[in-house]
Amino acid sequence: GAAPLALGVGGLSLANFVADQFTRAAWLGWTTLGVAAAGVALLGAGAWRDLRAVLALRHVDGLRADLASNEPRRIMSAAVEWAANVPGGPALLPALRAVNDPDAALSLLRAGPGQALRAEADRMGRTAALQMVAGIAAMPSPSLDVLLVAWRGVRLVRQVAQLYGVRPGTLGTLTLLRRTMGAATTVGALEFAGNAAAHAVLSNPLLAHLAGEVAGAGVAARRMVVLARAAAAACDPLGRAAGR
Repeated sequence: GAAPLALGVGGLSLANFVADQFTRAAWLGWTTLGVAAAGVALLGAGAWRDLRAVLALRHVDGLRADLASNEPRRIMSAAVEWAANVPGGPALLPALRAVNDPDAALSLLRAGPGQALRAEADRMGRTAALQMVAGIAAMPSPSLDVLLVAWRGVRLVRQVAQLYGVRPGTLGTLTLLRRTMGAATTVGALEFAGNAAAHAVLSNPLLAHLAGEVAGAGVAARRMVVLARAAAAACDPLGRAAGR
């Protein structure tokens, strides 16, 4: 109820303001109308982008359900659709259309674009981990560390989502963060994998020294790696189909 009321009152106020400008001078009215129309168009474009991002995340859920089903036709249709929209997937379309075995199709996807996307997400996580170590070491105040970790974490989740073809706006990012947190609690051995990857990142003597000197730098680095893998799990429909 509050949203329609706010939008309605705001729209009426804007219309009255434009009409009032027309009473002063025609050129002033048209200028005001152009500015108002541009602002409304930009707001509408942002809302449409957010809606598309949320719908894209729901579509991932639909593909995940299809791939995890026991219906060969649904599995093959979802496999072809996902492969057509991810990097490296279109090259597998002839092979996917040639096979009639859903398990073979899923194996092709996991060994091809699925593995490549996960590897790229891991690389993004390691890059963010390195930036965390260097950034926290350079921060003059511990309170700024929290802001740095939060900003870099949100940016990392958005980067991984864009890797999988999802371009989240504001609402899409909030939805994606919620799903990422859920994926982090359900994906098995994430913390162990994150610790191992972060250990590899911090194997450089200089970075290890910096992480040792700054409290929380090593923890933040591990969290970036785990966060990247959790975001990939939230955007990858193949993850929940692994039980086939």
